[in-house]
Amino acid sequence: MELEKHTHLGKATEYPEEYSPSWLTPIPRAKSRETLGLSGKPDFVGEDLWNGYELSWLNSKGKPEVALGVFRIRCDSLNIIESKSFKLYLNSFNQSRFTSREEVEALMRKDLSAAAQGEVSVTLLSVTDWRDEPSFWRDAENLDVLDIDVDVYTPDASLLPDPVGDDVVEETLSSDLLKSNCPVTGQPDWATLYIHYRGKPLEKAALLKYIVSMRSHQDFHEHCVESVYLTLMQRYQPEKLAVYARYTRRGGLDINPLRSNYPLAADNFKLPRQ
Repeated sequence: MELEKHTHLGKATEYPEEYSPSWLTPIPRAKSRETLGLSGKPDFVGEDLWNGYELSWLNSKGKPEVALGVFRIRCDSLNIIESKSFKLYLNSFNQSRFTSREEVEALMRKDLSAAAQGEVSVTLLSVTDWRDEPSFWRDAENLDVLDIDVDVYTPDASLLPDPVGDDVVEETLSSDLLKSNCPVTGQPDWATLYIHYRGKPLEKAALLKYIVSMRSHQDFHEHCVESVYLTLMQRYQPEKLAVYARYTRRGGLDINPLRSNYPLAADNFKLPRQ
């Protein structure tokens, strides 16, 4: 699939005036997963949590309604949804009339599930309904205080040393230094990366160098998280592993992929850059 031809990325686009699901552009997960050595159903579980901040439609009398959208796409769906197409799809509601928020919610659930080829959860919240969620991720030890020398800016698993000893720890780590890039436009994507694991201790300075090595990498948010997850799992084989990235907002959307080897929902909390 040639992304430049089949997506809206990098193209001038007229914004829609009426509702249509045809704006949604699905992209097979399998394509990027092949480059990670994956075929068939992956061993991890998780979801892609999207927040939509620019969402509006008209009620039956023509009065605008606004909402915050929370969308959860399971990682075992066949497709991701390209983000600009998601934005255009949401914009297509702006001048269309609907009888209720529940009608809009049900329609989005149907359209997004069809595009993703998998279950999508949709929750529309009024502006006054929004509440920041408590989360154990907030207590993560931030690695960015470490003073490291760095000269590698493409993903390099060899930066991670082999595990040493038999000690087992359980801890949560984070870094605000994750940067990856859109595979079509090259536009930078910024995120805070979280890692929770139980297993042999990770060498923290080396882990930070590895996170920084993603800086010139080009891929979608979802697959960058899967790359980090698989690298850590294959190298260290921890009993528990969860990798969660909260990306900054673009086009009224933020994308927050979570991958783990145990059941875990993506907590929806806000960071200063979101």
